Amino acid sequence: MATTIFIPRLAVSMTEGTITEWLAQDGDTVSAGQPLYRLETDKTDAEIESPASGILRIEAEPGEALEVGTPIGEIE
Repeated sequence: MATTIFIPRLAVSMTEGTITEWLAQDGDTVSAGQPLYRLETDKTDAEIESPASGILRIEAEPGEALEVGTPIGEIE
């Protein structure tokens, strides 16, 4: 079963975030808890960890502002 990766809400007032860098490549095997990407918001920069273990499928490219809850990839 695949796990969908979403832009998380890091603060109550957060409405969007920008992926600045993927720390793993499409098709890589990742582990739960492994740093997966860097997310920039109007108040912070954070490394977001993988929610599951499996093969990463990236659906969003760095640089675009995305709303909280937007799907950005899957872990199969």
